[in-house]
Amino acid sequence: MPKISVAGFATLPKTTHFYDEETLLRHFSECLLTDIVTHTPTTAKFSKQLSGTILEKCTDSDLISRPGTNDLAVEEYQQWQSWRCKITQTQNNIPFYLYFQLQTPKGAEEPWQLQFQVAPKNDPSLKISLQDYWRLGTKKRTVFYKQFGPEFESNLLLNLGYAARIYPLLWTGLETNEPKGVLLDLDEAFEFLKETAWILENAGYKVIVPAWWTPKGRKRAKLRLKVSGSSKSTKSETKSYFGLDTLVQYQYQLSIGDHPVTPEEWQQLVNAKVPLVKFRGEWVELDLAKLQQMLEFWQQQGQENQQMSLLELLQREAEAGEELEFERDDTLEEMLQKLNDKSRLELVTDLPNFQGKLREYQQRGVSWLNYLENLGLNGCLADDMGLGKTIEVIARLIQERNDHSQVAPTLLIVPTSVIGNWQKEITKFAPHFRSLIHHGSDRTKDASEFQKEIASHDVIITSYTLVRKDAKLFDRVDWQRIVLDEAQNIKNPKAAQTKAILKLNAPHRLALTGTPVENRLLDLWSIFNFLNPGYLGKQAQFRKAFEIPIQKNSDRTKALTLKKLVEPFILRRVKTDKSIIKDLPDKVEQKVYCNLTPEQASLYEAVVQDVAQQIEEKSGIERKGLILSTLMKLKQICNHPRQFLQDESEFTPNRSHKLSRLQEMIEEIQAEQESLLLFTQFREIGDALQQYFRHNYHYPTYYIHGGTNRKQRDKMIAEF
Repeated sequence: MPKISVAGFATLPKTTHFYDEETLLRHFSECLLTDIVTHTPTTAKFSKQLSGTILEKCTDSDLISRPGTNDLAVEEYQQWQSWRCKITQTQNNIPFYLYFQLQTPKGAEEPWQLQFQVAPKNDPSLKISLQDYWRLGTKKRTVFYKQFGPEFESNLLLNLGYAARIYPLLWTGLETNEPKGVLLDLDEAFEFLKETAWILENAGYKVIVPAWWTPKGRKRAKLRLKVSGSSKSTKSETKSYFGLDTLVQYQYQLSIGDHPVTPEEWQQLVNAKVPLVKFRGEWVELDLAKLQQMLEFWQQQGQENQQMSLLELLQREAEAGEELEFERDDTLEEMLQKLNDKSRLELVTDLPNFQGKLREYQQRGVSWLNYLENLGLNGCLADDMGLGKTIEVIARLIQERNDHSQVAPTLLIVPTSVIGNWQKEITKFAPHFRSLIHHGSDRTKDASEFQKEIASHDVIITSYTLVRKDAKLFDRVDWQRIVLDEAQNIKNPKAAQTKAILKLNAPHRLALTGTPVENRLLDLWSIFNFLNPGYLGKQAQFRKAFEIPIQKNSDRTKALTLKKLVEPFILRRVKTDKSIIKDLPDKVEQKVYCNLTPEQASLYEAVVQDVAQQIEEKSGIERKGLILSTLMKLKQICNHPRQFLQDESEFTPNRSHKLSRLQEMIEEIQAEQESLLLFTQFREIGDALQQYFRHNYHYPTYYIHGGTNRKQRDKMIAEF
């Protein structure tokens, strides 16, 4: 929106009422910029049309880039604002409302009537048309003077005159001393409905349009997609009407509102070449170009019943525009409602063999997993860290075993650091489950032995690294389910471990992650490519359709479409939601700022001065590399001079205020007999801190890093 259009904002008093920015922008683009984009600005005709108008200044690049610098533009804006205020003040000072009601003609060839009406502000239900008012005669009108005021007729004409300055066609109705309304032809009536009614209403007048034009009553030309469920299995053979082999029957129909239309009738509407047409006794707005497109699309699709998968149906529903309407049978309707509204799912309450108690939101999570898998779909459990994704998965495995005693084992692929934790949780909540850890140098590496080994187990637990290294072992197994814990580990679709996981065979797949999108939308695509391959298209298609428009252009429409696509397959609950979990204390975050010691400050300054000299000589990738390496050096200095100097000098608080503050915190924690988790990205700082804690505080310290093996890690976590 050209800045000149809001230049007057700077000159308005703070108390002045004005429209919000979005309303202004929408009205401007819809009602004014049409001329700019549909004409060539360089033509003499177009320049003549714009000459002397504010719109002309909107095409001036200097004024667009320098908003509010043109005194004449601001003066014109203030004149408009003054005129606008006169209308508002006049209407505020009179005791009646002025209405404009568009009457629908009985016949398609008859003129439309825009009727003038008035009603007292203290009782708008006593509305009367001016046509009826003038018929009353002078004596009977005195009753209305008591309600409308003695100067009613002069105020009425004044307000009609103001309205005529907005909508010039009203002048024809003011060529008499008893104005009643104006007659409009079809095109003029359509223009009034599309644009003028909005303008008059926002200027303070009351506008009444026919009921068929309102959002609820409007009949639109649409393509209707009639869909119904079909399955190779009967309802009596399966617990769910839908299953893994589900296909949906569909057929396209041409329709106006709720009524099907034949191709011949549709072609007649196209040939009519008018924006409004009376069809089967009702007025309908037509977009001729869209009508032709819909007819051609319908002809290409064919008229016979066809089939699509559930995933294809969800895709079409998410990506459908206003021109496509869906008509579903009762079974499909119920299914889609449950997919889009998880609160409709029946909670799992009775779970034999589960040694624990599920919270309500966890029961819903298990129900959701069960429902998706029965439909042959795969989802992402994206609950906040700590809400119990692990326990929900274990409960789902138990539920499946209760229903089907003979199923293939589930493969759990998890980060190395939590392999032991998963086995302990399974032992705790499902002690009857037989779990096997495939990890370590003594793991089975022979394919036939591996097949025998897993046959006697319910759950196999392994790491992301070993799925890639032992791909030949895992590829040969038909798994019941593949579960990815911390599924962001496959966010890079080109990584070898991602490719290895995609080759695994299983009817059910599940992703667990609190961050389905870590840094970019491609993370989400990669996870969905594992869950439901092809659902979000190929990588290049997804990038073009969603990643670029949303991340670079902030396209809200594309973002909403993507949300509709993925929402049925993601269950996300957060700890801050009190309706989810009520007995969790609020998280308290506190930032503590530490000054630099003199030694740190001198090192910091030296690095800054050094990089200031070098950076002028660098460019491109070298310049970026220099900046990144400098930031790393400065972080090291802020931690402790020893880390930056790499000289194994003494690690003491008097050299680093950060270590000094940490020392105070440890003493507070010891006094309260509480525990502490400390994170650092630097291995050398971790080593130094561990040694410092043990030597100075005799504090039991467990130091976990990339080189800690699984047994040591499990032992440390258990002791902690």
